Amino acid sequence: MKRQLARFFSQKLYIELSVAFILFAVALVLDMLMDFIIYMLYFIIFLEIVRAVVNYIREQRVVMSLLVDAFIILALRELIVNVVKVNQEELSSIEQIFSSAVNYNIFILSGVIVFLFMVRYFAVKTSQRYIFGRKEGSD
Repeated sequence: MKRQLARFFSQKLYIELSVAFILFAVALVLDMLMDFIIYMLYFIIFLEIVRAVVNYIREQRVVMSLLVDAFIILALRELIVNVVKVNQEELSSIEQIFSSAVNYNIFILSGVIVFLFMVRYFAVKTSQRYIFGRKEGSD
């Protein structure tokens, strides 16, 4: 029994699935699923910013990918709030995007997310670790 319990906790996937299931069940029972998602995204944003600050203090350089990750999560959180909580209008044509402030906001946030994903891609491709790792592999 002890060995099975130790093996269960040594595999992180089961722990993650268990925690996710418990949080999901609690959110469903309390009828707060969107609130749970929004607050978890806030927590992830906070973690990414703390990681960026600690990395700056330790290495004296800013890792762009950490900051871009935080901004992507922030933009996704804003998009979720606008789509699920605020938006009460239908979107059946392109003209309706520009006729409603909420739909226009969703349209802009979608563009920001696409832009941030491109910045994230270029931040990874131009990072020192990626460039130096590629040069070492070619020798």
